[in-house]
Amino acid sequence: MSAVAVDAPWPSEATSPPEARGLARDEVRMLVAEPDRLTHLRVKDLPSVLRPGDLLVVNTSATLPAAVRLLDDARSVHVSTQLDDGDWVVEVRRPDNTGSEPVEPGAAVLLPGEVRLRVRGAHPAGQSRLWRATPEPATDRGTYLTRHGRPVAYSYLEQEWPLEARQNVYAEVPGSAEMPSAGRPLSERVLVRLLARGVVVVPLVLHTGVSSQETHEPPQPEQYVVPEAAARLVRSTRSAGRRVVAVGTTVVRALESVADPQGRVHPAVGWTSLVLGPDRPARVVDGLLTGLHDAEASHLDLLRAVAGDRLVDRAYDAVLHGDRRYLWHEFGDTMLFLP
Repeated sequence: MSAVAVDAPWPSEATSPPEARGLARDEVRMLVAEPDRLTHLRVKDLPSVLRPGDLLVVNTSATLPAAVRLLDDARSVHVSTQLDDGDWVVEVRRPDNTGSEPVEPGAAVLLPGEVRLRVRGAHPAGQSRLWRATPEPATDRGTYLTRHGRPVAYSYLEQEWPLEARQNVYAEVPGSAEMPSAGRPLSERVLVRLLARGVVVVPLVLHTGVSSQETHEPPQPEQYVVPEAAARLVRSTRSAGRRVVAVGTTVVRALESVADPQGRVHPAVGWTSLVLGPDRPARVVDGLLTGLHDAEASHLDLLRAVAGDRLVDRAYDAVLHGDRRYLWHEFGDTMLFLP
């Protein structure tokens, strides 16, 4: 078992956006983890770390206000995604928002706007947190949430923060239930400096679902779009011996989902259930900018698939112990793995 899982103290949590703590979004801390050294910087220093010719891949999915209070009781639902047949995937939350509330197939819950959700069954089958539900009448998730939803939030936040605080500066395509938060520290000035340095920035889309996974629960199926331009630039970057650096585990999942066994990336649109780990290491991504994840979360397996056990353990030890104690969660600090 890893040192992260055994020895980690209770983490320090970011209870508010950095702007509310007197920082610019690009002034959060960034640990740069390389095989021969660990360096403590700020995200605004990223252009000095990456090299000309490196490719930075970002996820332009925008965050929806995906939490809705039920009309008939004190619970709420987090609307994770909408399936191709129009059904929604939802998590029913306890009245105090401390965890999931079990529901029975066939049950119905009433939402504002005269929409009823009829629960069909677990999604995916075999788990007890997320449920496939049919909206009655048929309702577009994005349109409905824009009118009736509020941002998904958890108990570690000191107050509710507006949706604008949960958007990356390059967010363009609404669809994520929660912010693809690894990209939040990237500001316009950082992106301009990256481009001026010769770092290429290219977008793809992966819409994130709700992220409150239970212990070792694998990530749920998520919808992605890897455009031809992104696939072509990844291939040419790798052919030139340059690095492909993903902004967030969502980008890793999208790129690795469209990579063949030789690591050649192809454009595609679809749903991915890919789980990276010891049996499926990363084939495409050479670096990863990411927030801090709980030691038992499945996202940590993905980090190990990119950076390896030793580097991940060293990095987490550096940010969990001593006087630095990096901040957790979507408004917290970040790490850049360059294995």
